[in-house]
Amino acid sequence: MRHWLGIFFLLLVLTSSVAQKDSSKNATSTIGLSGIDSSKKDGILIADIQISGNRRTKAGIILREMTIKRGDIISAAELQKQIEISRNQVYNTALFIETNITTSDRTGDIVTIKVEVKERWYLFPVPYFTLADRNFNQWWVTEHRDLSRVNYGIQFTQYNLTGHNDPLNIWLINGYTQQISLRYTLPFFNKSLKHGFDVGYSHLTQKELTESTNYNKQTFIKSNNNLLSFSRADISYSYRPDQHWRHSFRVSFTHESIADTVLFANHNYFPNNKTEFQFIDFTYRIRYLNLDYNAYPTKGYSFDAYIYKRGLDKTTNLWQAGVGGQYVFPVLPKTYFKLAASAIVKSPSNDYFINQQLFGYSNNSSLRGLEYYVIDGDAGAIGQATLFREIFKYKLHTHLNSKNYNQIPFRFFLKMYGDVGYAHSNYPGNSMLTNQLLYTGGIGLDIVSIYDLAFRFEVSFNQLGQHGLFLHAH
Repeated sequence: MRHWLGIFFLLLVLTSSVAQKDSSKNATSTIGLSGIDSSKKDGILIADIQISGNRRTKAGIILREMTIKRGDIISAAELQKQIEISRNQVYNTALFIETNITTSDRTGDIVTIKVEVKERWYLFPVPYFTLADRNFNQWWVTEHRDLSRVNYGIQFTQYNLTGHNDPLNIWLINGYTQQISLRYTLPFFNKSLKHGFDVGYSHLTQKELTESTNYNKQTFIKSNNNLLSFSRADISYSYRPDQHWRHSFRVSFTHESIADTVLFANHNYFPNNKTEFQFIDFTYRIRYLNLDYNAYPTKGYSFDAYIYKRGLDKTTNLWQAGVGGQYVFPVLPKTYFKLAASAIVKSPSNDYFINQQLFGYSNNSSLRGLEYYVIDGDAGAIGQATLFREIFKYKLHTHLNSKNYNQIPFRFFLKMYGDVGYAHSNYPGNSMLTNQLLYTGGIGLDIVSIYDLAFRFEVSFNQLGQHGLFLHAH
């Protein structure tokens, strides 16, 4: 591992020494102040904002994201800053593959703002194929590339149904999990564009499920008949007072049932040795986003916190709270440093299996280098530090007869990282990763492209003395 770290450090120094400062903060977006002296302190009047390229998206959705409004009077220096912020905000709607904001038609201290966008494809009635396991390495190594552990079907998604950034999802899934899922989100339903709602329903069945953990590995039980039946309906209200803050309140009703076989394997799967578990729950979440690119930020910060209440009686009762955040900043041209942290706590503490899942059950809640393990507990925290550098860009020419898709951009980032974590449990059992400090590290390569696609190739090591190549896509 020292050899790999040395190679990474050498590459970082060499690429930094020949770097030139990038005038664009986003590979697919540009900004400009045509003919305006940014040192001028007198106010500039925004006479008009002209939008082009939005064939489906309503102009109001774009204007909602901009910090510049018609009639504003603003200094040249501040205008340049607000154009950059507005550009990032419009791009982060995930509606466009390219966003350009410039000034034009200047007469004295009166200018027009031009917003040019290239829309994404919004309709995706495509085949669905994904792994049922927690990550690629889990499926490839631990489960020996078992194709029965694959979900497949049809995923119908319209990301911009009425032009108001309102996605509609209909999933019909078979394979490891048999699932039907419906969801519709309308981010804004009033004239002020601050209030929205989301409604969804899903039902799934499985013939295999995790019934417990053993030495931080999942223990599965399998049958020819369904072992799990799960249904959930939910509705949420959202409030977004400005470009950065987001509030949401969700109410859900869930019904789960398991076969007797699962109860025989783990009598503490559900409370009170039951095979059925149903409850109503409530979630309040607050988020703050101020990033140049939400999917792969190189500048800015974000914050996320929630409180969750499950059940209205003693049997189903569970309180859970979580908080997380990240801060990303440039340290050299095209070189960035990212700090991220998250924490979670649950109450009351008990050993019911459905209450114990903590780290490793999703890609966003694990330490890099511990992908083969899961960690149960009542509370925990993770801290991550990443130094990364854009080493080059590449545009793939598709030769398609399409103005929006004649090129597909790719950005390549080399990185070095280290993670620390801690998981507390009053019922550790035979866990070898609970109630002690956890630490991992490594080097990697990230590839970022359109549609918020990011591929991560990581060589990681952990405190157990293990190392390996880990692959992720999101």
